Amino acid sequence: MRRLLTTLMILLVVLVAGLSALVLLVNPNDFRAYMVRQVEARSGYQLDLSGPLRWHVWPQLSILSGRMSLTAPGASQPLVSADNMRLDVALIPLLSHQLQVQQVMLKGAVIQLTPQSEERRPKDAPVGPSSRISPPEEERGWTFDIGKLKVADSVLVFQHDGNEQITVRNINLHMEQNDKKQAHIELSSRINRDQRDLSLSLVADLDASNYPQQLSANISKLDYQLQGADLPSKGISGNSTFVANWLEPQRRLELNQLQFTANDSDLQGNANVVLEEKPQWVFDLHSSKLNLDGLVAGNINAVTATKPAQQAQLQSTLPRPIIASGIEDTNYQNLRSYSAQVKIAASSVHWRGLEFTDVQTAMTNQYGLLTVSELMGKFGKGSMSFPGVLDARKNEPQLTFNPKIDDIEIGPILTAFDYPIALTGLLSMEGEFSGDRLNAEAFRRSWEGDASVTMSHTSMQGMNFQQLIQQAVTRSNGDVEAQDNYDNVTTLDSFSAQASLDTGELTLKQMAGKSSVLELTGQGTLDLVKQQCDTRFNVTVLGGWKGNTQLVEMLKTTPIPLRVYGPWQKLNYSLQVDQVLRKQLQGEAKRRLNDWLERHKDSSKSKDVKELLDKM
Repeated sequence: MRRLLTTLMILLVVLVAGLSALVLLVNPNDFRAYMVRQVEARSGYQLDLSGPLRWHVWPQLSILSGRMSLTAPGASQPLVSADNMRLDVALIPLLSHQLQVQQVMLKGAVIQLTPQSEERRPKDAPVGPSSRISPPEEERGWTFDIGKLKVADSVLVFQHDGNEQITVRNINLHMEQNDKKQAHIELSSRINRDQRDLSLSLVADLDASNYPQQLSANISKLDYQLQGADLPSKGISGNSTFVANWLEPQRRLELNQLQFTANDSDLQGNANVVLEEKPQWVFDLHSSKLNLDGLVAGNINAVTATKPAQQAQLQSTLPRPIIASGIEDTNYQNLRSYSAQVKIAASSVHWRGLEFTDVQTAMTNQYGLLTVSELMGKFGKGSMSFPGVLDARKNEPQLTFNPKIDDIEIGPILTAFDYPIALTGLLSMEGEFSGDRLNAEAFRRSWEGDASVTMSHTSMQGMNFQQLIQQAVTRSNGDVEAQDNYDNVTTLDSFSAQASLDTGELTLKQMAGKSSVLELTGQGTLDLVKQQCDTRFNVTVLGGWKGNTQLVEMLKTTPIPLRVYGPWQKLNYSLQVDQVLRKQLQGEAKRRLNDWLERHKDSSKSKDVKELLDKM
């Protein structure tokens, strides 16, 4: 044991002595000119190292420098600058005059991908041959190789010509590569923009063995969290994994085996894009659950939430700031800049408190002409389909949709879109509507169209047509009685109408409804903006009468005019029961007098009866 310890001590002394001799005998500043020359020869970039280079022995043999910068030819600002740089080098290659850099570490780096840091050629610069010949890998003297790269507490500034500048902060990057150009990357950063904060954490394996023809990456971990203005109070967070491939000849980026989550929503599938002057996108995605209410601020569960709860949730959401230079694209002009084919299938979609199932979407965009060939799903026991076209190729967009709805419960739909109409029933509709904006407010104000509407098992709370008419009749005529204790609701087994929408005014024509106790016909208008209505019905009450048999039979066949009008939340009505009964009695009297005249034409009183009929 004593001999072993003695041997180890001797080796340690030799190693320390060797390192000390190397530090004393080899000046790291001898590498400065070589590194600058090699960087410029291989990339054309200018490397600038401020201050003297110095050795750092423990725990890794390294060369330390002061402030450094890397500038593209002709650029006015450096592409990369850092407060200090550390080069971890291999010991053995130094003995044979080789500089093998195992790791490069930048502390406090600023990476600028802006127009000012791009390469610029002088106007009078000569144009060389198109092919560049790389310098030989082995040269006399020192050689240069990098195995690892580490960037800590750094900043990336990104900007395209004419676009807003984006700053990525707190960048921590660790990359290791082998001699086969395969690299392992770990990255974390934070982006702050428009009062929004995005935190990212990524782990990936990069394969550049066939670069520049092909570049592939396996993203095994991508965690993110987005918080701030115009977002849910808890923000949006999730993770993703996918395999990315870049094919240079086709300029094609492929994302395969995509797994993506956002709060409690998820997406899986594949996507790819061809990066031409106008990109060509293709998406084929599916989801087990898409909770859109959990991804949009203020899009609350309108079906179950109370108004105080709604106000509290809205107040907890920070509003998005107004930016003078940022104008919302309400003309959908961004659709002109690319083409796309999109297919999305979702088992469940939660939106505005409504639960849709088996949702299928298929759409294509041809540089401003968006065709929705399939947008369908199930709601409850019913189904709906909304194929349509959005044409944004001109300054004024034009939207046309052909909805087809079968047996959809109307009550939750009205509640979800804040219509204060207490109406329930199964709705079926088929029609065509057009407008210039795709949102609920534009539909209320500026859309136009026609549709055929049918409903079954309909109930309208707040007004009972049968009760109104029977109570009015019993007040006018004591010979008739009506049933008491009706619910304050009008129920119809079936209802149909022709609907026409014109810039906020919905006209209902050919209305017809029927139940076991009443029948009605009519027409009317609904103002979607002012939330008012003016409808006129002819209601025939078929049942619930007691009393004078002859009068009851007459009432069962007599339509009573009923007008319903005013604000939706406080409807008014007017009845003309007295006039109807008077006209009915007059008609009955005329009929009987005419019968009498037919039977007594030769009577001396026939002349007086005829004069009475003329006065009636």
